[in-house]
Amino acid sequence: RSTLFPYTTLFRSQYTSERSIYMTQFWRIGGLFGLCLLLVACGLPRGAGMEREIISGSNNADADFAVYPVTRAFLPTLAEWPVTGEPELNWITASAGSRSQIIAPGDMVSIAIWDSNDNSLLTAPEQRVVGLEEMRVSASGTIFMPYIGDQRISGLSPQAARARLQRELEAIVPSAQVQLSMSEGRANSVDLVGGVAVPGSYPMPDRNYTVLSLISQGGGVRGDLANPQIRLMRQGNIFGTSINRLYSEPALDTRLVGGDRVIVEEDERYFLSLGAAGRQDQHPFTQDIVTALDAMAIIGGVTSARADPEGILILREYPASALRAGERGPRMERVVFTLDLTTSDGLFSARNFRIHSGDLVLATESPVTSVQTIFGLIGGVFGLANTAGNLGN
Repeated sequence: RSTLFPYTTLFRSQYTSERSIYMTQFWRIGGLFGLCLLLVACGLPRGAGMEREIISGSNNADADFAVYPVTRAFLPTLAEWPVTGEPELNWITASAGSRSQIIAPGDMVSIAIWDSNDNSLLTAPEQRVVGLEEMRVSASGTIFMPYIGDQRISGLSPQAARARLQRELEAIVPSAQVQLSMSEGRANSVDLVGGVAVPGSYPMPDRNYTVLSLISQGGGVRGDLANPQIRLMRQGNIFGTSINRLYSEPALDTRLVGGDRVIVEEDERYFLSLGAAGRQDQHPFTQDIVTALDAMAIIGGVTSARADPEGILILREYPASALRAGERGPRMERVVFTLDLTTSDGLFSARNFRIHSGDLVLATESPVTSVQTIFGLIGGVFGLANTAGNLGN
C-alpha cells in the first residue's frame, strides 16, 4: 500500500483537476446558452414583423382593421371598391369643330374698304381705300361701321363676317369692296401652363384645335416628368387624364374651347415599400395603373435571405365615406391585403391587384430567419466554449 499511495494520490489530483475544467466549461456553456435564450425572449433584431404578428387580433370583436387575402375569387369584389389617394377626374371625349376661325367677343378686327368711285361717301378724292384698324368685338358680339351702324359678327368666320359687311355696305355704297382680318382675343386663345418646353398663351387657329395640338405647339412634354398628367380647366371645372392615355386613345384628344387652361404636371401619386423589400423608399407611379406585381418589380423584389414570399402585405386606409354597410365595400377604414407569391393564383391575382396612391407594400420577415439566427447564436456559443476549453488546456 505504501508503494501504491503516491500513484493513488496522483490519480486523484488529476481527476479533480479535469473535473474542475469540465465544470468550468459547463457553466460557461450554460451561461452563454442562457444569454441566447434571453435574446430570443427579448426579441431578435429584425427589419420587419412577421405576418402572423401584424395581422394578429384581426378576428377580435374590437379589431380596428380588416384582413383580405387577395385571390381570384376576391378580385371582382375589390373592383367595386372606391379608388383612394387620387382625385376622381373625368375627361371629355373628342368632337369635331369648325376648321376655320370663329370671331368671338374680345377679338380685334381690322377692315379695309375699297371704293373706286370718284364721288365716294367713304374715301376722299384721289383716295381709293379707307382703313378701320383694330376694332374690338364688343361683349354683345358687334362692331360699329360707318353708315350701317352696329353689325353683329360674333360666331361667324372671318370670311362670313366679311360677306355680311359687304352686303350691308353695298346698299349704301354699291361699288365698295370690304377686306377683313382678325387677331384672336382672350375668348379665342388657350393657356398652356408648365411641363412643356414653351408654356404660354396660344391663339386658336380654328375650332378644331385639340389638346395634343396645343402641347405640340408648346414644344412637347418635358422628358424629366414621370408619367405626365394633363389637367384641363374649363369654366370652373377640372378634367384630367395622362399624356400616355391621350397618345394611345385618339378619341380622347379633346377639342379646346377659348379660355381653356391646360396644365401639364408630373404624376404626384406614390406608394411606400418597407420591411424585407429590395428597396425601402417612396416610389412615384411610373404608369397610370400600377399592379402589385409592378410594385414588386419597382421595389426590386424582396430580400431572399429574410423575406417571407407568402407574407407580402399591402396596407391601405379608406375614408369613412367608402364604408358601405350591406354593400360591396370595405368594412373597416384600415385594411390589410395579403399576397402569397408562392402560388400561381397568388401571382396571377397580384398582377390584377391595383395599387392605390399612399399604399404601403410591406415584405414581412420569414419565420425561418429567426430560427436560423437562433441556431447561429447557439453554434456561436459552442464555438466560444470550444475556444475557451482549448485556452484552458
